[in-house]
Amino acid sequence: CRQGQRLRIPIAHGEGNYYAEPDVVEGLEKRRQVIFRYATDAGAVTPEANPNGSVNNIAGLCNEKRNVVALMPHPERACELAVGSADGLVLLESVVSSVGQGAFATA
Repeated sequence: CRQGQRLRIPIAHGEGNYYAEPDVVEGLEKRRQVIFRYATDAGAVTPEANPNGSVNNIAGLCNEKRNVVALMPHPERACELAVGSADGLVLLESVVSSVGQGAFATA
């Protein structure tokens, strides 16, 4: 995946959402730990694109080392066009590729 790429990945929730105090969210944003956001098909981050009221449209975060990611959407449910989208496969292949290139190796 590349920064700014729009992915169509299904969600399986309506009530669950991300919430944190404003200072925590500000820190996450500053450290670039927000990895995924709910957005329109055109890529606009709007309240209408946010299916569950998640703060700042946050759909996924990473830890400070950027080697652990948690997300609400389900990429495993979008791995082939027959189910409506193969964008989940794009995401999963991106992870495999990064690991193969040593992106998470420690010295």
